Amino acid sequence: MDERRNIERKDFSYYMRLINSETKDLLGHLTDLSSGGFKLDSPTPIETGKDFRLQMELTSEVADKPSMTFVARSKWCQVDPLDPFIYNVGFQMISIEPENMEIIIRMMDNYGKKHQDQRIDKRRSNLW
Repeated sequence: MDERRNIERKDFSYYMRLINSETKDLLGHLTDLSSGGFKLDSPTPIETGKDFRLQMELTSEVADKPSMTFVARSKWCQVDPLDPFIYNVGFQMISIEPENMEIIIRMMDNYGKKHQDQRIDKRRSNLW
């Protein structure tokens, strides 16, 4: 499938937890981030097409507060190709305060690394 996003995505190199702010349950850990959405690794499958009010724990390097909340919609969920006990889940940000979006941008700058094209990796692995 061709990549249709035009927003730069970055793999996330910092361990950051996302909590369902209504249930206080751990939803997962951030693995990929863009200004329009993110991917997380979850210990359980997550229903798609559902809106979640999420709380993200923050570091002092990106914010002067311990956490922020925003609303995101689950778009897809699949078993991790390397670990069958983890689910990769894609989210689209639905509602986020402008000051929190600034924090997202700082997080991308501080902790993100340019997203590696998975299709290239698959072609390379087929050569070995």
